[in-house]
Amino acid sequence: METWKIVILACYFSIMGVLSIYGIHRYYLVYLYYRHKKQVPQPKEEFGELPGVLVQLPIFNEALVINRLIDSVCALDYPRDRLEIQVLDDSIDETCQVAEAKVAEKRAEGFNITRIHRTDRVGFKAGALAEGLRHTDKEYIAIFDADFLPKPDMIRNIIHHFTDDGVGMVQVRWGHLNRRFSLLTRLQSILLDGHFVVEHTARNRSGRFFNFNGTAGMWRRACIDDAGGWHHNTLTEDLDLSYRAQLKGWRFVYDFPQVAPAELPIEMQAFKSQQHRWAKGSIQTARKNLGDIWKSPIPFKTKLEATFHLTSNINYVLMVIVSLLMLPALLIRLNDTSVARSLLFDVSIFMAATTSVLSFYLVSQREAYRSWKRQIVYFPLLLSLGIGLSVNNARAVLEATFGKDVTFIRTPKYNVTSATQKGTAREKKRYTPQKAAWVSLEIFLGVYFIFITGIAMFHGQILTGFFLGLFMVGYLWVGSASFLSSRAKRIAAA
Repeated sequence: METWKIVILACYFSIMGVLSIYGIHRYYLVYLYYRHKKQVPQPKEEFGELPGVLVQLPIFNEALVINRLIDSVCALDYPRDRLEIQVLDDSIDETCQVAEAKVAEKRAEGFNITRIHRTDRVGFKAGALAEGLRHTDKEYIAIFDADFLPKPDMIRNIIHHFTDDGVGMVQVRWGHLNRRFSLLTRLQSILLDGHFVVEHTARNRSGRFFNFNGTAGMWRRACIDDAGGWHHNTLTEDLDLSYRAQLKGWRFVYDFPQVAPAELPIEMQAFKSQQHRWAKGSIQTARKNLGDIWKSPIPFKTKLEATFHLTSNINYVLMVIVSLLMLPALLIRLNDTSVARSLLFDVSIFMAATTSVLSFYLVSQREAYRSWKRQIVYFPLLLSLGIGLSVNNARAVLEATFGKDVTFIRTPKYNVTSATQKGTAREKKRYTPQKAAWVSLEIFLGVYFIFITGIAMFHGQILTGFFLGLFMVGYLWVGSASFLSSRAKRIAAA
């Protein structure tokens, strides 16, 4: 075989091998989930007298949802004389006036609520949270982002976990206010369910580290202080603090039965912006903390799981590379009479692109919803969406690896919970993020896979063509939706 063929196939199967390792890890998380499923964390005891709680609401330019957020927090079923609310408002638009008016209204009703406004935004969300702590003596701090609507009994239900002096944080499961708004929000809900149903449960109940998700959770003040406080040198300050705190010996609790509903991004560009931030922040956190994790005396299983957790987004870089290698690898395969190599090609695509992912999300839907069977029809598009995000998230990984920028870009919220609420043109013009720099590459890869899929089908490789079609649909969908969103913004601005 010519040297170039050997090099291409070696690169292709090496990458597939790495992707398969992460795929096997998904199977392992499913195994841990079922093994520890019944080990539901219970409070050590209950407080005889409920302690004081601070609720922090970090916001930035959230005029459309701030009233809804404050109303839901003020409806919490917790003694009013033991509940303090901070609206941490870094806004630079009319949100300032809307928030101040709402805070004044609730203060007149007898709530202990204040608005803390910063003009410099140093540290972004992490800086706002740290600033809020300077103005309180409360020991327990609940945090809710602008798109969340905590249920009235949430704090009362989770506070008792802190009767165990070793517990530093309690996280609850995210729900989805607008799950049925569109195909995109439905797929996002499935992606998040995999994280909150399988991953969090498996890690927490098996004794591994898991993380606070930035919202819908509660911290012990002493835990935050002991871990060094909020840092703003990563885009995922929540993930960073979580690992620093657990390395200090603090234990976390994932209260799966408790659910806090939130609004999912309704536009592709907004969704990509959120995914970019999470992917970039996870790699930044890995660079910052993995050395300390492996030097620490924690069990090997915990170190290994932390490594898989913090580095999993590297898969997106590998996915882009393997996408570019698909055509030469396919051509080599079509001209190769070796049945073994031919089967290896098909099996590698099948294993890396489908089975581990499908089983992972199938379990999450089965465990979370009675109507889980209805979700199966969306799984092919779920695979395509994950593939289509590869360029966006690979860029995030490269930026985190080679750059130092930690500028926080907010995820737009529209205050829509059903498909009948589409938002006004004014709202979309104001909140649509800027055009992604690499949209052209996404569209190119989509066209590239039209060509590759056509070759496979022409040669009768139906199974291979089907899987290549998932790549085609994913790249074309994500790329074209991003392009159209940017074009709509330009038209609205004209």
